[in-house]
Order: sequence, then structure tokens, then C-alpha cells
Amino acid sequence: MRPGPRSLLPTPLSLSLRALLLLCLAPRCQAVQAENVTVLEGGTAQISCRLQNYDGSIVVIQNPRRQTLFFNGTRALKDDRFQMVLFTPRLVRITLTNVSVSDEGGYFCQLYTDDTHHQVATLSVSVPPDTPTVEVKQEAVEGGEVELTCLSPRSKPPATLRWIRDRREIPGVVSQQENGKTVSVSSTIRLPVERKDNGAAVSCEASHPALGGQKRVRHYRLDVYFAPTVRIIPPPGILREGDSLSLTCSITGNPLPRDVQWTRINDTLPERAEISGPTLQVARLSQSHNGTYLCQAQNNYGRAADHYTLLVYDPGAVIETHSAVPYAVIGGVLALLVFTIICVLIVTVWCSVRQKGSYLTHEASGLDEHGEVQEAFLNGNDASQGKKEYLL
Repeated sequence: MRPGPRSLLPTPLSLSLRALLLLCLAPRCQAVQAENVTVLEGGTAQISCRLQNYDGSIVVIQNPRRQTLFFNGTRALKDDRFQMVLFTPRLVRITLTNVSVSDEGGYFCQLYTDDTHHQVATLSVSVPPDTPTVEVKQEAVEGGEVELTCLSPRSKPPATLRWIRDRREIPGVVSQQENGKTVSVSSTIRLPVERKDNGAAVSCEASHPALGGQKRVRHYRLDVYFAPTVRIIPPPGILREGDSLSLTCSITGNPLPRDVQWTRINDTLPERAEISGPTLQVARLSQSHNGTYLCQAQNNYGRAADHYTLLVYDPGAVIETHSAVPYAVIGGVLALLVFTIICVLIVTVWCSVRQKGSYLTHEASGLDEHGEVQEAFLNGNDASQGKKEYLL
């Protein structure tokens, strides 16, 4: 491929070389060069002016506002942040501490010979972002949405923001606003929320060239509000007179209800009842304590309740109940035997009746044969022949 046309615009380096060439047209030419500098805000910048064939001419260094900082190594501007650290026939160097973005611009290295010549050292200040902040526009309620905004208020060049949840990036709507020489960057996301999302972690990461591959991360945990749930944990086993009752009301909710109400439906709580937070205790139970106990809790997002039915047994009644169990078993066995005997008798009677009916049928058949013989005899037929025929 043929190379494209070269740019006709001079580069900063070519300008520096051109300035050197112009200076060197004179005998024993003197030249000055300046080096561009990039520094982090708050750091220290070194501004250097290189000299060639220096013969003791006046060297002046000026700030971007063309105020003279140093005149041949002597301070001219009362700003202690600037220090002359080196002044030799080949190199003049000053330092600027605690650099801010307002210090950006071109610093002039001027060499006063027969003609005044200067070179400009451009100071660039990079502003890395601080750890971003996360703002919530409105509270997150179960079944709704939450809007989160990650804000990096100041950086140069603009920081890059990313939302991360469960190691996955969540796309956000990014906006920028210039604040002088720095830029404010924000990224907004909207998430549907349920009560299971309460406490879930979301992170906002800010990256920037000045951080060298590192990131400033702000972690945020979702705060989802939801109505309470209530469950009474019942005591194990059977409660008898004289035992103690302890009921614990397990409550969830955000915010967690502080007040728990214990009541007995259609009655008052026993005199010996003690309430300690979510726990109800009754000592020395009796049958007068029977009833349905109710635990209720509420917050700004709803109300919930659970109940427990208490049944206190008399120890004597419990023993009598256990002793009656064998008699019930014996009664069941006897009923089964009686039923079996009745079934056997029914089958026996049915078989007997059937056998008797069969005998009467055969007897009737024999009478019919005897009548036929008499009829043959009266008709004059041979009785022996008829008898023989019937015997056959």
C-alpha cells in the first residue's frame, strides 16, 4: 500500500526542533528546550528547561498567567510551592508541590539573548476518582423497584463506572457534568426487589487511567422493606396440670416489629402470665388456662398473627384413658367373633335348604314313572314289557 499524505501541521516536537534551529543560526547559538509534564493532583511536578551553549544570558521562568516565577534563579513570585532545585549552564529545574488542576497550562522557559526566545513546558494534571458513593432515590418496598445512582463527583479525565451484582455487570444509564476542569460522572440502575433481596450486595466500581489498573469500589447492601410474618413455636409433648408453658413468637419483617402483642381469644391472659419480648410464660398450669393464645406484630408495611390452642390435661383422666384402651380392643375382637359365627350359621342353613329341595325333586320324578306304568296296564299293554321298559 502507498503511504498516505503526511500531515502538514507541525507537532510540538518539530516546533521545539525548529526553535533550536532558529537559535542556532547565530554564531555560537544558544538554545532552550522545555519538557511536558503530567502529574497526579496533589503530587509534585518537575518543570525542566534545557540550555545549549549557555553564556550567562538571562533565564526567566513564567507560569501560565505569564507571571515570572524565577529570574536567573532568584524567586520573583511569592509562592512557596515553587522551588528552584537546579540552575546549571545546561539545565534549569523547578518543582511545584501540591499540584492542583488550577496549575495546569504552559510554563515558559525564556532565554534573553540578542533576541528573546522561549519554549513552553505544558503541565497536565490528572485527577483520579475517589471511592464513588451510592444514592437511593426512594426506599425499596417488596414488589416494587429500587433506583440506585453511583456518583463519582470529580475526576479528570472522566472515570468509568460499572455496576456489579453476583459477578455480573448491570447496565446503567451514564451521565456526565463538567465542573471546571474536572468532570462529575453518574450511573443509574433500576432493580425489581422482593423480600429475598433484602441484604443482597451490589457494587459500583470506578476505574481510571491514573489508578494503574486498580479500581475504587463502593459496596452497597439492598434494604428492602416488607410486612412481618409471625409463627408461634409450640412446646413439645402434652401439658398437664402443674407444668409450665413457654411460647415463643418468631417474627420476621423489615423493619422488625418492636412491639409484640399477646392475647387470649375471648378471655384475658392468666394472672401468672409473664411476657418478655416475644416470649409468653405461664407457671403452674391448670385447666382454667385452656384457650387460644394469639401473637400479633405489625410494622409500617403490614400486620401478621399466629395462634396456639392450649389444652391442659388432668393426670387422672389421662391414666383412665390409657387403662380403657385394652377393653376397647377386647370388645372389638368379640364383635368380630360374633359376626363370624353369624356368617357361618347363615351359610349352613342355606346349604341345608338347598339339599332338601333336591331330594323332593327326585321323589316327584319317581311318582311320575309309577303313574305311567298304571296307565299302560289299563290300556291292555303287557305289564312285564312295560316294566322292563321302565327298568331300562
